[in-house]
Amino acid sequence: MGKRIALIGSGNAFFKDEGIGLYAAKYLKENYEFTPNISIVDGGTLGFRLMPLLQEHDEVIIVNTASEEATIAGVISVKSCDDFLEGSLIKKTANEVEIAEMLQICALSEHMADTTIISIVPEDIISVEVGLTDHLVAAWPKYIDTVLQVLGKCGVEARKKSKTMPLEEVLHTFSSPSIEHGRGF
Repeated sequence: MGKRIALIGSGNAFFKDEGIGLYAAKYLKENYEFTPNISIVDGGTLGFRLMPLLQEHDEVIIVNTASEEATIAGVISVKSCDDFLEGSLIKKTANEVEIAEMLQICALSEHMADTTIISIVPEDIISVEVGLTDHLVAAWPKYIDTVLQVLGKCGVEARKKSKTMPLEEVLHTFSSPSIEHGRGF
């Protein structure tokens, strides 16, 4: 059996830029096919409830926001779990706090997936609005490319689907979720 790999989109879609991890996971799910197959998870603001994923998979990639002091919006970082926890996180949101605490606790367990955190510095995590600021829209292609590169290092090949969903449509699925119309994650 091959490696079990999960991509977790983390964040809160109702607070503007904080939802970018969710949007990235949805975008990748809709626009790419992966070999070997990977689990793409809407981690939302589940925090501690994501712990089983870190224990059931061999490799986990978390995409989210991470507030960092004196760092401008749109800056992307790729960190191992240890580097992420030892960094200068400000933890401005409940989700940022829970992800860091969950990783600290999982690091003490008998088995924890090799975890990589791909973060982008948000500009606006206060406005109650589904969407992204101009800084994060401008950084979007690089953010997606960074996730694809990290997946490639895990041995995952990504092929773009013939029918794709643009970022604007991804944002619309989060602003107007509907089971009836197949919207949502």
